[in-house]
Amino acid sequence: MTDHDQDPLDDLSTALMAATPAPDAGAKARALALAAKNFETLQGSQHQSRPMSKPTLWTRTKTMLTTLTSRGGLTATTALIACGLIITTPLGQNLVPRPGIAPDIAQTAPLEPAMAEDIAPVLAAPTSNGAHSLTIAADRAPAPQADGDSLALTRIAPTMDEAVTLQPERSTETFANADPSPVHITTETPVSTFSIDTDTASYALLRQSLTSGRLPPVDAVRVEEMINYFPYDYPAPEGPHPFAPTISVFDTPWNAGTQIVHIGIQGERPAVQDRPPLNLVFLIDTSGSMEAANKLPLLRQSFRLMLSELHADDQVAIVTYAGSSTVALPPTSATDRTTINAALGALTAGGSTNGAGGLEQAYALAEQMTQDGEVARVMLATDGDFNVGLSDPRGLERFIADKRDTGVYLSVLGFGRGNLQDATMQTLAQNGNGTAAYIDTLSEAQKALVDQLSGALFPIANDVKIQVEFNPATVAEYRLIGYETRALAREDFNNDAVDAGELGAGHTVTAIYEITPVGSPSQLNDALRYQPSEPINTSDELGFLRLRYKSPGDTESQLIEQPFSTVGTAGTEAAFATAIAGFGQIMRDPSYLGNWSYDDAIALANANRGDDPYGYRAEAVRLMRLAQTLSN
Repeated sequence: MTDHDQDPLDDLSTALMAATPAPDAGAKARALALAAKNFETLQGSQHQSRPMSKPTLWTRTKTMLTTLTSRGGLTATTALIACGLIITTPLGQNLVPRPGIAPDIAQTAPLEPAMAEDIAPVLAAPTSNGAHSLTIAADRAPAPQADGDSLALTRIAPTMDEAVTLQPERSTETFANADPSPVHITTETPVSTFSIDTDTASYALLRQSLTSGRLPPVDAVRVEEMINYFPYDYPAPEGPHPFAPTISVFDTPWNAGTQIVHIGIQGERPAVQDRPPLNLVFLIDTSGSMEAANKLPLLRQSFRLMLSELHADDQVAIVTYAGSSTVALPPTSATDRTTINAALGALTAGGSTNGAGGLEQAYALAEQMTQDGEVARVMLATDGDFNVGLSDPRGLERFIADKRDTGVYLSVLGFGRGNLQDATMQTLAQNGNGTAAYIDTLSEAQKALVDQLSGALFPIANDVKIQVEFNPATVAEYRLIGYETRALAREDFNNDAVDAGELGAGHTVTAIYEITPVGSPSQLNDALRYQPSEPINTSDELGFLRLRYKSPGDTESQLIEQPFSTVGTAGTEAAFATAIAGFGQIMRDPSYLGNWSYDDAIALANANRGDDPYGYRAEAVRLMRLAQTLSN
């Protein structure tokens, strides 16, 4: 018979027989001596019962291999070896004798451990015929170790490739963000342009993550939304414009060589009785992803809270969407709360998510409900998971931008976690004359839909843009903190066709720059060799602020201008906003903060909590402490 014709089972039999180690007289003698010594030790024990010797795994395996010589037996043996028998215990369970089971074993005198040199590695070097000898590794099967009067069997921790990995809960969330704004050299880029942002979703998302015991995703942290979550007591406007800017300049708390330029905008607060009639369309996502308790049930409770703030001449309608859209409640007087509450209570979740179809129907209904001089607003409540029809951000952006021309405003309320599509919500809000908020608790619904209802629903200025020109004679470098997703091109400032954020009644907006004065040792960039060393302008101004906005219903913008130069001290409102800006940067990207820490942010915020009637600022300090703990 040739080698080619030889039966593979014969080869396997030869290999298995070769796996049997040759007798070692020295090892045998040492083992017998060790056994005799341990036997004598056990004989001296006061206990009558003795541990019974059992054949080892190797002895039983060797006997089986020697006995089973038939081809059928060899085949069965091979199958057993190939499959293997693995005995395991749950993670963390100690293999210690239980009370009442062989107590004499647990209390015997210590046994000497087996000698490590008599135990070979798991896979020894190949034998002369190419087979590997089968042995037991010392580091994987150590002898039981004695501890005092008891023999404790200790479980061996798995190696890295054996360890059980606990996978985190699967998340399909997406967040809208961009890289943090860089430091700009004033001589090269003296102008900074961006849209205002009155959204607050990022702060509520951060709070939900922290109170759930985890740090938020980095992309969920938008620093400007954290700052603008809080109401500020800025000076009210006195001139012809519906809002007024206040600018203060003071030393940066985290960098001794730089300064903070704090811009605070306060919207006018018209009397509640003077507001125009409101036509609301609740556009409610009832797809299958909304069935969780913190989604559709919380949504119903949130809208019911708002009903108490509506007037007799206000109207409410409800459009739902899942696989298709439906008018669940035709336009109804806001005073008919029984009918509205019944419609909300009848909502159930199920199906796919055709958000674009729902938006189309909601906008059409809002236009039908509204007469001249009235306000129309669609309030979209969703987790943002659009998976039927228009679902890509660019398609949604074009779709909602077309709807912007109808004069209908949009509010986007996010609910739930796990599959929250924050990026979709931001696309809708930023391109639809809208705002975005995240409702994680009924208290947040109270803040957004009751306490700040006028600011949330009644705009006083549309397409509000901010542009700051810094003076290269006094400012060497600057960076805008936050607003990465709201950046505009310089030429967009004077282009009335370019959309920007809206400002609601009584709303405040805060923007913060960090600037580096000319000659400061904190300047990050060296002067260029071939550029003029002395600036042409000799003004001592630090910069020039420009704002553009449109009055509701107008198509042409108006301009506000104001220079700033004086360096002073931070007031309470500006200092607290700066503390939140520092907190947000720690969470997002602390590259520019040096050694400034959570402790510093907590101290600055605590010292400047000021008037805090609703406890928002006190809560912020608690969240800072919680984030600090979770970061350690």
